[in-house]
Amino acid sequence: MLRYIIQRFLYMIPTLLAVAIIVFFLIRVIPGDIVELRFAEGVYVSPEMIEKERVKLGLNLPLWQQFMNWMLGIFHFDFGKSMWTGKPIAEELALRFELSLQVALMGTFLSAIIAIPLGVLAAYRQDTWVDYVIRVFSIGGLAIPSFWLGILMILFFLIFFKWMPPLTFTSLSVDPWQNLSQLIWPALSVGYRYSAMATRMTRSAMLEVLREDYIRTARAKGLSEILILRRHAIKNSMLPVLTVIGLEFAYLIGGLVVTEQVFNLNGLGQLFVQSIGFRDYTVIQALILIVAITYTFVNFFIDILYAWLDPRIRYSS
Repeated sequence: MLRYIIQRFLYMIPTLLAVAIIVFFLIRVIPGDIVELRFAEGVYVSPEMIEKERVKLGLNLPLWQQFMNWMLGIFHFDFGKSMWTGKPIAEELALRFELSLQVALMGTFLSAIIAIPLGVLAAYRQDTWVDYVIRVFSIGGLAIPSFWLGILMILFFLIFFKWMPPLTFTSLSVDPWQNLSQLIWPALSVGYRYSAMATRMTRSAMLEVLREDYIRTARAKGLSEILILRRHAIKNSMLPVLTVIGLEFAYLIGGLVVTEQVFNLNGLGQLFVQSIGFRDYTVIQALILIVAITYTFVNFFIDILYAWLDPRIRYSS
């Protein structure tokens, strides 16, 4: 098992390096110049002043040297400074990352606790009214955008309770109640949205497992249905479900741009949009690298769970 973990971990290094190279050079291809955007429109700026600003931001250096400086900073856990605000990127990310991470964790948790029981129940009660209700519930989740559901939540609370979620983010360590009263609603809206896909995946995987020979053998031996589901069926059907839930979590880290706007959350999604609009190369690079690191680590942990659920995987690798 240890050899399998080390092998999977080493696979992450070339992946992240390739992402860093591609992101760095593709960003430089985007039309627009941050130096020109930094100066007010309609104001004449001499070429000498523009060149001086480029030297200040390090944009006068060859691309390979800019890349090496960026990589050396990352190895020292230093993402550099924002080209637009001049503040350290670590400070720009600190509060936003905490917010986005908490929403992603809560949304993924709600998605899992909704999807897995419903998917198992729908498969066990296939083609009954229970199955049809759960399928309608999951189809509704796929059809309703999370930001639109968030708008409905806010309108519901305003109309019937004259209340709306707090607009200012409060850390969980400072005031848990204030924090949860703000973030539980975006987490619930995205959790329901992504639980729909996981529910359908759980149902499909469970139906395949319940038709296997070892399930029929277990029933022939007289084992109870609860024991068959818990010990044989659920564990063996979780591999594709874990993949879906893990990828949902990685996406939620930086992909909730519209949902964050609806709930007035200043998370990583908002920072993505602002940085692209300002051509803030260093912040864009840091954000994309963080998302890439999240995806690779999520896939790493999913691989470990695969090997734990099915030992044949690590022996065949």
